[in-house]
Amino acid sequence: MKKGGTGGGNTITGIIYEAKVDLATFLDSQDGYRIEGTLVFYNDEVVAHIFQKHGLYEYLSEHGVDWKKYLSKKLLPDNCIYVIVNNTVFIIEVKHQEVNGSVDEKLQTCDFKKKHTTVP
Repeated sequence: MKKGGTGGGNTITGIIYEAKVDLATFLDSQDGYRIEGTLVFYNDEVVAHIFQKHGLYEYLSEHGVDWKKYLSKKLLPDNCIYVIVNNTVFIIEVKHQEVNGSVDEKLQTCDFKKKHTTVP
C-alpha cells in the first residue's frame, strides 16, 4: 500500500510487489527447475503447469473441463500451479500491505471462498 494513500484503488505498490514475487520467476531460479510457457520442468521432466489470471480457465477449457459446473464465479489468481503427480491445483494470492485494510478481510474470507469453489 502506498503510504498516505486512501485505498487500494489509489496505489500501485501492490502491483509492483506482485510482479517481484511471481511464482514462475521464482521456480525458474531454483536448481533443477525451468519454465517454458506454462510448463514447469524439473530435471527435464514436466511436473506442473503454471498459470496467472485467466490462464487456468483456458487450460481447463482446452482439456474439456466446464469449470462453471464446479466454481460459482471466475476467480483470477495471481499465481496458480497444477501439480501433475498429485493432481492438485494450488491457488496463490499475493498481497502486500503496510496497514490494516481490505487485504486483511480477503485473507479472513479465504476459507469461505475455498468451501464455495471446491469440486464436489
